[in-house]
Formats: sequence, structure tokens, C-alpha cells
Amino acid sequence: MPPFALGLVLVAAVLHATWNLCAKRAGGGLPFVWLVGALICAGYVPVLAVYWTRDHPTLPAGAIAWILGSGVIKTAYALFLQRGYRTGDFSLIYPLARGTGPLLSTFGAIALLGERPSLLAIAGGSLIITAIFFLTGGPQLFHRSRAHLRHAVAYGAMSGVLIATYTLWDRHGVARLGVPPLLYDAGTAFTQLALLTPFAFRRRAEVAAEWRDKKRWALAVALLSPVAYVLVLTALAVAPVSYVAPAREVSIVIGTFLGAKLLKEADGRRRIWAAVAVAAGVIALALG
Repeated sequence: MPPFALGLVLVAAVLHATWNLCAKRAGGGLPFVWLVGALICAGYVPVLAVYWTRDHPTLPAGAIAWILGSGVIKTAYALFLQRGYRTGDFSLIYPLARGTGPLLSTFGAIALLGERPSLLAIAGGSLIITAIFFLTGGPQLFHRSRAHLRHAVAYGAMSGVLIATYTLWDRHGVARLGVPPLLYDAGTAFTQLALLTPFAFRRRAEVAAEWRDKKRWALAVALLSPVAYVLVLTALAVAPVSYVAPAREVSIVIGTFLGAKLLKEADGRRRIWAAVAVAAGVIALALG
């Protein structure tokens, strides 16, 4: 991976872990997701005006349809992720979602994009699978008393599936179609807002309550989330997805540590070690 792309990915990883911690603190649902989307879009309006006036960018054929598709996938991701954070611990959901995502992204890159990771990358994937098993409690996960934990794991795993889906989708958008990363992310943000607005309007009293009680978390997520992902999209434009997707998951260790130490969540030591193993696996994927 080019050093420039690696630097972008590492900065994005820190920002990503931080905004996810803020989302966990908020503990919101659809009204919170809509509120964050509205703030992101409001921030994008002046940025896009300056960018469009200065650079006069053009969109390639098929770009709008691809951006709309990305917005649909990310809307589902945002809703599943928030439900996971409301159901389970941050130090469980975050590494589960982020570890599942790059693993599936790599498999998808092999099957759909023709990329061929090495044996080291395959070993890294196997390590991720093993680490996730212990992260979620191993055999105890199937105990009858752990039904609530299984629900949380399901939401986290589905978030990971959607991460893998939009990573591959967006790689095609910025690398194959050549859509500028800034326009791409802004387009998906406006798509998300449009999809959620009819539902948020019917729950506008809840939206107002979210703004009153959780505005600092909403503002933090709205600021950090797009910056982090524009950095990732820029890296995807110059480096293979099977390298970028795993390398950005250094945020797994950061996020799990924050959940265990700042939020005082249970099983912190085991989850941190499992997260370190997941991170080692994604590094192997990146090096492979």
C-alpha cells in the first residue's frame, strides 16, 4: 500500500473509533440517525458550493445511480449499527462489526474484483474468525441465558456485512467510475437523508428531543464521520480494497480499549485481547 494511502487510513481509523464511541454514548435510533444526517448535509452545502465553483467537477456516466445505491446500503448500516449499540456493549459491537467487515470485503474482492491475497492474508482471515468467536463469548454465546447477547451479536454481524458491501460498492464508484470522493460521500449523505426524512417527520417530537438532549454527540458524529470516510475513499482511489479495508481496522483496538476503559464495560480484558487478535488478523490481510 502506498505510504500516502496508509497515512490516510490510519488517521481515518482514529476518527472512526471516536465517532462510534459518540454514537454509543448517544444510544439513539432512527431520529438520531436522521439528525446526524441532517447536520452532515448542512455542513456539505457550503463545502460543495466552494468545491463546485473552484474545480467544476463532472460526474461520469452511471455515477448518480451508484451514489444512490451506496446511500441505500449506508442507511441500512447506520440503523443496524445504532440498534446494535442500544442492545450490546460498545467493546463487543464495534470490534465485531469492524472485524466482520474487512474479512467479508476481502472475500468479496477475491470473488468479484479478481484480487488475489496471499497465504498470509488467508491466515489473517482465519485469525479474525477465531478471535471473533472468543470476542463474542465462545460456546457460552449459545447458552439460553445469553439470548440478549445473541441479538446484539446479530446486529453487529449484520453491520459488518453492510460494511463489506458498501466498501466493495464504493471502491467501484471512486476507482472504476472515477467519482470524486467528496462528491461521492456528499451524494450518499443526501440520499440517506432523503430516505429517512419521511419516517423522521412522523417522529419529529423524538427528533426534537434528540437534539435537545444529545446535540453534542450528534455534532461530533456529523463532523468526524464524513471526514473519516472521505479519507478512506481517497485511499481507495489509489490502493486495492483488499489492503485498504483491512488496514483501516486498527480502529478495532482503539475502539475496544475506549469501550472497556472509558465505559467500564464487562469482560474488558478478554475483549481487548480478542480485539488485538482481530487487528493482527487484519494487518495480515493488509500485508498479504
